[in-house]
Order: sequence, then C-alpha cells, then structure tokens
Amino acid sequence: MDQSPSAHGDALVHARAQVTLYSTRLCPYCQAARRLLEAKGASYADIAVDADPERRAQMAARAGRHTVPQIWIGETHVGGFTDLAALEQRGELDAMLAGPPPAQMTFNSKE
Repeated sequence: MDQSPSAHGDALVHARAQVTLYSTRLCPYCQAARRLLEAKGASYADIAVDADPERRAQMAARAGRHTVPQIWIGETHVGGFTDLAALEQRGELDAMLAGPPPAQMTFNSKE
C-alpha cells in the first residue's frame, strides 16, 4: 500500500495537533500508521509497548483496547490504523492534524 502524499492526492499538512501513537516495532499496522502520518508531515510521539507491560496497560486503560497501534490526535482517540486510514479516505484527517484554529484575539477599544 503506497502511503506517499501523491497516493492520497494532496500536499503535506502543516500539522499542529499533538499526535500520540502507541505501537510495537514489528507490527505492520503500526508501520503503516507511521508511514501515513509521516506522509502527512505530522510529527508524533511514538510510545513503544513491545516489552513494557506498564505502558501497554496504560494504553489499554486509555483506549479500552489491547491491540496496536492506538492513535490519538489531540485528545481524540482515533483508534487503530484502519480508523486512521478511514479518516484519510473521508477527507477528515487533514483537518484533525491541523488542530483547532488559533484563538482569535479581540480588542475592546475604549475611546
């Protein structure tokens, strides 16, 4: 499966949202999730749970799932790679990776 930006027909996204990926080194779905996030230009925290039962337990408690990968964009639990790929296919991933719009500053002028 080609995960390059051109395979998705769009340019790199300037990601602002914090992305967290719980993964193992050899899991093919974890590798696919990394490739898709990298193709989107998203930086992410990759938390390896291969040989760390405490981190795996933390992931399972947080996600309610035991399988890897488990992915969060901001505070939103996306799920696994198939869920991430579905967001991309529906055209929703870029907006999630961009994060919320910056807060608008308002000035009250008291003249």
